[in-house]
Amino acid sequence: MGKIVAIANQKGGVGKTTTCVNLCAALTESGAKVLLCDMDPQGNATSGLGVDRNANPSIYDVLISDILPADAIVQTQFGDVLPSNKILSGAAVELVNMPNREFVLKNVLNPIKQLYDYVLIDCPPSLEMLTLNSLCAADTVLIPVQCEYFALEGLSNLMTTLRMIKKSLNPSLEIEGVLLTMFDARTNFSSQVAAEIKKFLGDKTYKIAIPRNVRLSEAPSHGVPITVYDRHSRGSLAYIELAKEFRRQNTAARRG
Repeated sequence: MGKIVAIANQKGGVGKTTTCVNLCAALTESGAKVLLCDMDPQGNATSGLGVDRNANPSIYDVLISDILPADAIVQTQFGDVLPSNKILSGAAVELVNMPNREFVLKNVLNPIKQLYDYVLIDCPPSLEMLTLNSLCAADTVLIPVQCEYFALEGLSNLMTTLRMIKKSLNPSLEIEGVLLTMFDARTNFSSQVAAEIKKFLGDKTYKIAIPRNVRLSEAPSHGVPITVYDRHSRGSLAYIELAKEFRRQNTAARRG
């Protein structure tokens, strides 16, 4: 049975989509069968794996028009993709009037999750109906956190939100892990933020931190993950290590 992991943070610009794209590619390269479900109307995760943002059908059609997921999934060498585009923004409004509106995505993914080792959901950078659907569909949440001044405040707010969802909508929802992003080892400040987050969340914080790396920001414009764009860059090596840590933890959890 596959595991559904939502990659979420209510704060934008923390490396959420970058993490979704590059973790998907690194896991796929390691031999895992992965589906990236793009729930962000910006469609950046879609194009980041080289899929046309105008792909039709898309996740919007699967959610709203009863199109089968298999008819919308695009296969790539980096993993399978349920693509998104700006039309998805309309789904946030249309879902409001649907029965069991919080569980539409869950009902879409449950029949196909067993085909994959992992389903990664790229969530929008806000708490609205698309994000709520993602968190109700997920088994766990992976939280990218930027090493900056307001990181702890944003993380605290997100934890409050997750507790509310766990209590009322998805009792089995757990934290997959917290990933430090845009880490600058040259500054004491990044190290201080990292130390505070690790004190707050302990072993839920990944050992690997994603460094500030210009190559990471360049890769999406070429429609390839960092492991292809610049294999030996610091960003690439960090995401390869994240995939290893991610799989080790999941293998250990299954044995335990």
